[in-house]
Amino acid sequence: MGAVKNKRMPRAVREQQMLDAAVRTFGQRGYRSASMDEIADLAGVSKPLVYLYLNSKEDLFTACIRREAVALTAAVRAGVRPGLTADRQLWEGLRAFFTHTAQNPDGWSVLHRQARTHGEPFAAEVATMREELVAFVTQLILIAAREAHRDPSLPEREVAGLAEALVGAAESLAAWANATPGVSAKQAAATLMNFAWAGLGDLMENRPWSPPTPPSLPPSLDGQGQTGLDPVRTRPTPGRGLRGAPPR
Repeated sequence: MGAVKNKRMPRAVREQQMLDAAVRTFGQRGYRSASMDEIADLAGVSKPLVYLYLNSKEDLFTACIRREAVALTAAVRAGVRPGLTADRQLWEGLRAFFTHTAQNPDGWSVLHRQARTHGEPFAAEVATMREELVAFVTQLILIAAREAHRDPSLPEREVAGLAEALVGAAESLAAWANATPGVSAKQAAATLMNFAWAGLGDLMENRPWSPPTPPSLPPSLDGQGQTGLDPVRTRPTPGRGLRGAPPR
C-alpha cells in the first residue's frame, strides 16, 4: 500500500519527503557516513528516484542546507514583532532562533556542524545564511542605537561588530543547548540575553566599557623622570555613545 501511495504523491511533496529523510540522516550520521540507500529507504522510495529528483549526494546535501537555512532565517524574522522596544525585539528574535534549533536538531546539525566541516560549496551556503542573520541583527541594534542617541546618521559600522559577536554566540549556545539535556529554548535565549543585553543596554545609555588606565611607573624606574608609558585616556567623551572607544 505504501508503494502505491508514493506513486500517487505529487512531486513537490515527494521531494520534501526525501529532504526530510536526508536531513535526518545527514544530521545524525554526518555527510560522509550517510548513504543514499539509507536515505531512500527512510523516505520510502527507490534510490534511483532520489537520484532522478536530486541528481547526486552533493546536490541533495546542498538542497538540505538551503531548505534548513531558509526555514531558520524565516523563523527568526517571524519571531520579531515590529513596534517592540529594542530589548524585547532582541529577546523575541533570540527565542525564535533557539526554539527553531531545538525543534529541528538534525537541521541545525546540518547547518552548524556538517556543512561547515566539508568545505566548498557547502560552507558557502551556510555563510550566505549567516550573512543574512547578521544583517538582520545589525538592523535591530542599529535602529535602537539611533533612537537612543537621537542620531539618525549613526553609521551601520558602529554596530556591525556587535551583531557578528551576537550571532556567533547564539550559534555556539544553540549547539551547547541541543547537546545538554534539560536546557530549554527559553533558558538558552535568557542566558544569551543576560550576557549580551547587560553590555548592549549600557551602550544604549551611553555608558560604553573602556579598558583601565595602565599604572604609571615611578619616575626613578626610567632614569629620566619619565614613566615610560604614555597616558591613556580611557573614559569616553560625553555623548560619544557607541563611538566612545579610547582615542589613539
